[in-house]
Amino acid sequence: MALIFYAEDDALMGELVQATLMDAGHAVGVLGDGEDALRALRRRKPNLAIVDMSMPQMGGCELIKIVRRDPDLYDIPILVLTARRSKEDEEIARQAGANGYLRKPFEPERLVSMVNQLLEWAEKRSAPKPPEERTV
Repeated sequence: MALIFYAEDDALMGELVQATLMDAGHAVGVLGDGEDALRALRRRKPNLAIVDMSMPQMGGCELIKIVRRDPDLYDIPILVLTARRSKEDEEIARQAGANGYLRKPFEPERLVSMVNQLLEWAEKRSAPKPPEERTV
């Protein structure tokens, strides 16, 4: 089970994603905009953040850039889940620091798969390395 924060201003989409990921065994908090999400990230660091690109107050790209510059948050994996469909939008999100990009509407199985892949990648990345054997 992973703790996931989802920044999304559409309540129905928030409920759909939350239910999908909770059914997959994760704990999911939904936050209504980028500013709320940033406050929540600073209070309790999740295993993964999912952000929409278009939100009031602070959009997804701005949130990602702030997270990537924060020494306490920079290593949180971030998945963008957005209705923006162009390759240019995806490139902008990736340049800001997104680790994954999924377009709405989405297949629930695809969302769960991407979330699990990002969580696995983050776990492998942060796993301590075994001590090196030394010969005397």
